[in-house]
Amino acid sequence: MNHPCVAIVGATGAVGVEMLLCLEQRNFPVGKLKLLASARSAGKRMKFRGEEVVVEELTHDSFGDVDIALFSAGGGISKEFAPSAAAAGAVVIDNSSAFRMDADVPLVVPEINGAEAKNPPRNIIANPNCTTIISLMALAPLHEAFGLRSIIASTYQAVSGSGAQGIIELEEQMKALANGQPVSLKVYPRQIAFNVIPQVDVFTDNGYTKEELKMLHEGRKIMGLDDLRVSCTCVRVPVFRSHSVSITAQFEKPVDVDAARAAYTGKPGVQVVDNPAEKEFPVPLDTTGKDDCLVGRIRKNLVFSNALDLWVVGDQVRKGAALNAVQIAEIL
Repeated sequence: MNHPCVAIVGATGAVGVEMLLCLEQRNFPVGKLKLLASARSAGKRMKFRGEEVVVEELTHDSFGDVDIALFSAGGGISKEFAPSAAAAGAVVIDNSSAFRMDADVPLVVPEINGAEAKNPPRNIIANPNCTTIISLMALAPLHEAFGLRSIIASTYQAVSGSGAQGIIELEEQMKALANGQPVSLKVYPRQIAFNVIPQVDVFTDNGYTKEELKMLHEGRKIMGLDDLRVSCTCVRVPVFRSHSVSITAQFEKPVDVDAARAAYTGKPGVQVVDNPAEKEFPVPLDTTGKDDCLVGRIRKNLVFSNALDLWVVGDQVRKGAALNAVQIAEIL
């Protein structure tokens, strides 16, 4: 594939904008660029490598000359238009949950199972959920060293995970409260400013939300661990960007903290920041706008045998979405 024609579907959304940025920052060999969005965004101009590109309306005929189509416009759009793109000969890298659990669609984190992106049977590759990606970036090196058996996780998820509207809601509520005004609720069921909300996505019959179950089902698929046990609580916090996850991971083999830290040496995309005595541990602001996930607070769990507690932080718009998709495109 010499300098492929790349399309971004949902180009004007938060992740679409970030995809464009990642393509530029990583010097991706774009031959031609197509920016696709809804009719109401068509005609907008976006900058790429110093030149303006006009956003076009997404149709089923948008993909005739496209080699790689990066989709980030929601599951409904992906289900409707991704098959058209694939049929036209493009390889679709889809950021929605539409195809993730389909047996014939690879679910890929390049640092963990990148080889699966080659020759996708349906010309569709799925990008995992942001929280799953960030958690597994921390867990994969430990799995290699000790053999992962189970995960118990609590997440601290930024409002930008809900898109631009989540950011606006937090900003508006903080301003309202600072000025003694009432807050309005549109995106979240409860006030998010100066609060935390233990609901991300919709509840299912077993009391878990869809977001919480993604860590289980997607984790098993990406890691190739059909027996992996996962219990997760996902929480929205009043942070603009970057998700954090507190994880208890249990392993097959005995673990020790020094060996765990050493397991990250030379692993791309993840760094250890773990010196609590000097107040060195990852926080969301450390990863915002950056590629790598950061891991800290690594310690032996005091309840389970062969278990570690750790804290991982990553920019969910970048590694959790746009960057991961562009890295998959680089494999192609």
